[in-house]
Amino acid sequence: MQTSVTSSRPARPGAAPEVLAVFLKLGLTCFGGPIAHIGYFRREFVERRRWLDDETFTDLVGLCQFLPGPASSQVGFSIGLLRAGWLGGIAAWCGFTLPSVLLLLAFAAIAPSLGGPLGTGLIHGLKLVAVAVVAQAVWDMARRLCPDHRRTAIALIAMALLGILTTVYSQLIVIVVGAALGLLLCRASVSPNAVSQHAHEFRVSRAVGAVALTLFFLLLFGLPALAATDISHVVRVFDAFYRSGALVFGGGHVVLPLLQQQTVATGWVTPNDFLAGYGAAQAVPGPLFTFAAFLGWMMSGTPNHWVGAAIATAGIFLPGLLLVIAALPYWQALRAHPSMAAVLAGVNAAVVGLLGTALYSPVWTSAIHTEIDFVIAAIGFFLLTRWKIPPLAVVAFCAVAGIAEALLH
Repeated sequence: MQTSVTSSRPARPGAAPEVLAVFLKLGLTCFGGPIAHIGYFRREFVERRRWLDDETFTDLVGLCQFLPGPASSQVGFSIGLLRAGWLGGIAAWCGFTLPSVLLLLAFAAIAPSLGGPLGTGLIHGLKLVAVAVVAQAVWDMARRLCPDHRRTAIALIAMALLGILTTVYSQLIVIVVGAALGLLLCRASVSPNAVSQHAHEFRVSRAVGAVALTLFFLLLFGLPALAATDISHVVRVFDAFYRSGALVFGGGHVVLPLLQQQTVATGWVTPNDFLAGYGAAQAVPGPLFTFAAFLGWMMSGTPNHWVGAAIATAGIFLPGLLLVIAALPYWQALRAHPSMAAVLAGVNAAVVGLLGTALYSPVWTSAIHTEIDFVIAAIGFFLLTRWKIPPLAVVAFCAVAGIAEALLH
């Protein structure tokens, strides 16, 4: 009994270099989008390292699903904050985000010369990795977050709504519906989580949260006013990416229509460059929001290249980080309330529905075109789930298989 209790206890606090090293590894190997990233995080930080308990992790994911911005980056920042304070949060964000940024900038630099079956096969193979990883995430999280008929029903309702709704806010609507259904149906089947003994170690006071929320709204409403004065093109670029990050719920692919409106419609980026960058963003590890770095590099005029990429990356990630800082102090208090426990149960079940739908579109539809594609993705899935092969080895297998498939055709 004593061994069981000890093994479930979260590990003691660490240092920022340790956080940086772990998140750098994840930033180089986490393929498959935000939900797959969350699956990687759970295995790394709950099961393997025990930096936090399962209840804290699950509720943290539920909180970040409520907020605009990239959920996986917000969860990662929060875990780094819990582990090693503010420097840990910054280290987690840098380690998880910068590899993807640098890979996309390298692609932007060599894109004009990349072509033929080798290049297209490589990108296609990495898309097949996403199919396997997202399928694994759907399987694992469905078993954990939908353990009863009521939460399974919420997940199915979420999938049905996503099949009906056509608005860009469909994911937000599904999250809200999931929260409402959780409050209505799940109060009797879930227990409120006591505030973790490590909750205070987030080191975020309500005063700091209030400052972050104030800054979020000042930038959201102040930047458009500054941009309208034609004070600087840099301000207009930062405003465009900041509003894209601040107004999108569900993260990942939902941000693409906003980015297209802000960059292609304005003439800053050509349609061909936009689509090429979107394909590359799906093929690299890390958060899909780093697609902004590619767009910042490719913009016509100034800023572009390194300066444009830095401004675009900072602009699109900043609002999500400000919101999670603002929410954490209140989350620590609210997560123990029975109603909040039911709401989070409904949100998590709805997230399973979002996962299942995303597995089909865009992940499956953009990658599986032939029987061979299906076989490669299925082998990758079973390598991950049954043989427990390291994700990086599965990435290498799918990449080589994609290149081989392209060369044979």
